[in-house]
Amino acid sequence: MTEMKALRSPDGTPYAPATLAVTAGRPHGQNQPVNSPITLTSTFHHAGTAQPGDSVYARFSNPSWDPLEATLAALEGAELPGLVYGSGMAAIAAALSLVPDGGTVIAPRACYNTTLTLMQQQEAKGRVRLVLLDVSDSDAVLAALAASPAPALFWLESPTNPLLEVADVPALLTAARAAGVTTVVDNTFATPLGMNPLALGADVVVHSMTKFLAGHSDVIMGGIVTDSPELRATLHGYRTVHGAISGGLDSYLALRGVRTLALRFERGCANAAVLAERLAADPRACNVRYPGLETDPGHARAAQHMRAFGAVLAFEPARAGQPSVERAEQVSASVALWTPATSLGGVESILERRRRHANEPLAVPEALVRLSVGIEDVEDLWRDLDRALGS
Repeated sequence: MTEMKALRSPDGTPYAPATLAVTAGRPHGQNQPVNSPITLTSTFHHAGTAQPGDSVYARFSNPSWDPLEATLAALEGAELPGLVYGSGMAAIAAALSLVPDGGTVIAPRACYNTTLTLMQQQEAKGRVRLVLLDVSDSDAVLAALAASPAPALFWLESPTNPLLEVADVPALLTAARAAGVTTVVDNTFATPLGMNPLALGADVVVHSMTKFLAGHSDVIMGGIVTDSPELRATLHGYRTVHGAISGGLDSYLALRGVRTLALRFERGCANAAVLAERLAADPRACNVRYPGLETDPGHARAAQHMRAFGAVLAFEPARAGQPSVERAEQVSASVALWTPATSLGGVESILERRRRHANEPLAVPEALVRLSVGIEDVEDLWRDLDRALGS
């Protein structure tokens, strides 16, 4: 078995997340490659009864996954290896499979639209009961968690996508645990560099690794981390039976992306903070949403449990001080440096009017434009956005 880099310095000091992003899961030792090799195979030589850790068939396990799963776990502060899936939605579907038939799911009123679509489809089939709430309203969430019979699952995004609402994550996770409710946190926006939900009390953490973790808009992949052996076994079993697996090459590319996560995320957060401040002061924009703004309703709460405010913001282009769908469409059509597209978390800056999607939650304003801020020069980004906003 290949020896891996340690997660602590020789004196026992834990490495910082930025260091773990570079070193975790990396081969170590004499004559070892610096990067983990790709294993491109469907089948392994194996005779006799399979033992834990054996490679038998590549839908069960794959050496190409191992370093990425180890790195994901290290970044989220988990003791157990993570699990990688063929997409973010594959990971989300696996996490939702933890709900028993007829169980109640509490979720944000405006979470990622495809997550919400999957939940609504399951509700329509009678498999789950769905309760949608404003997760920034702690009293409403606490009341839902205290309901009888107890909910089966509390699904949380913070900040939410795309409204960037901030929940009181530690308090809500503590209450859920006390009520015996399983908790899943989609940590895609915050990333492990901004927040570690397991340390705050979550049972399961989900990532669309397509976004910030892989970071180059060239990989579709999801990931899950948990420190519960029972939950991990269930989630691993779901992946195996449903075939929700990643290929070896995609795993390699995702891990290569993670190696620069700290630099990319730091630059994206810094750029986003500048743009949010300028938009907040600009009469052509209204309802700017970014937890890093001191005027944002979620700022004080985010500052208590997040190490960074993220690289995503949203606003509504305005005409005569009022949100304007026409202006929002104009911005999307007029940018030259920004990419009008549906995604986020890449090195390039992307924007879009979210309600152009038929399945976007109705709680999302019609004119809301979500910006995923990349690593370009911030003055170039502002100049292009300023021009697209017009006079």
